[in-house]
Amino acid sequence: MLSNRYSLLGRSGLRVSPFCLGAMTFGSTNKFNAGAWGTDEETARKLFDLYVDAGGNFVDTAVTYMTGQSEELVGAFIRDRGLRDRIVIGTKFTPSTDEHNPNASGNGRKNIHSAVETSLRRLGADYIDLYWMHFWDMVTPADEVVGTLDGLVKSGKILHYGLSNVPAWYLAQAHAIATRSGKERPIALQMEYSLVSRYIEREHIPATQELGVGVCTWSPLGSGFLSGKYKSLDTARTADHGTEEVSKGRLDTMSGSPLFDRNKERNWRILQTLHEVAAEMGTPPAQVALAWLAGRPGVTSIILGATRVEQFVQNLGAAALAIPAELRQRLDSASAIDIVSPHEFFVEPHKSMLRGKFDLAPWRPS
Repeated sequence: MLSNRYSLLGRSGLRVSPFCLGAMTFGSTNKFNAGAWGTDEETARKLFDLYVDAGGNFVDTAVTYMTGQSEELVGAFIRDRGLRDRIVIGTKFTPSTDEHNPNASGNGRKNIHSAVETSLRRLGADYIDLYWMHFWDMVTPADEVVGTLDGLVKSGKILHYGLSNVPAWYLAQAHAIATRSGKERPIALQMEYSLVSRYIEREHIPATQELGVGVCTWSPLGSGFLSGKYKSLDTARTADHGTEEVSKGRLDTMSGSPLFDRNKERNWRILQTLHEVAAEMGTPPAQVALAWLAGRPGVTSIILGATRVEQFVQNLGAAALAIPAELRQRLDSASAIDIVSPHEFFVEPHKSMLRGKFDLAPWRPS
């Protein structure tokens, strides 16, 4: 399914699969909600083996996922199959690893050095292929982050680094600092992106295209909202577990958090269109949602997590799915985000006002 399909990640020589194995669920100890959505070692190994056997080479984890079990399992699976040279390991720092230590979180130099040593030990690896800043801590100066990560590249502990969950201006600032000072530049950006969350198209996607930064996306199925489990708000409210419908329990769990709240009228309209398109194609909705995302400008790799083997196998099938242009346009229209200021100045009517009678080509990223 994924064999021989690799893309360069940003302006680098690192080749990655179009779908990345998300290992956030690997393990059974989750500090935020213990065991609620983790997978045991046997299931995690099956997911890893399926991914690798399908031709995948890119795995995503983090120092805090399942309080460290995720990194440990990823490292064990890679060693057991002798795949270290083949697999691109991506892991992250930033969240707290010790609630009693103020320097055991954030993006300061002390925490980065501590976190990378912890991750290397758990992974049983000599180096990390792609080291991610998990999110902007709103405190540490960007030049400290860039300088620290540049030092880790020079020391051989990491090969490349990327930024995750940051404002577009922060990515541009970090890239400019690195370029100006002759340091290693970020090669990738990791952000949420799906049919129900297209907001990075306003600033982040144009920035990555201009700067030569690859895009890796998380939550491509909108925290499960686009997985096919739900069809409408009415069916989501159904408590009949004997049918294919799902009770509203998961939606209630997701609501209240800006990261996971999908129970909105706009999203239900998008979901209806997704089901209509999937029915016309005779394809599971999740595959259609993933294939739509894989075809969006700028997207290099999609982080795909799972807790069930059959779910993962089905979702990997999206790699071979082509959505007809007319159906893709229907999905584009249904999920289009509002044009907000100042972006109304960048659409065609305003461009034509600037051009006057001259035939000027529209701007495109170099």
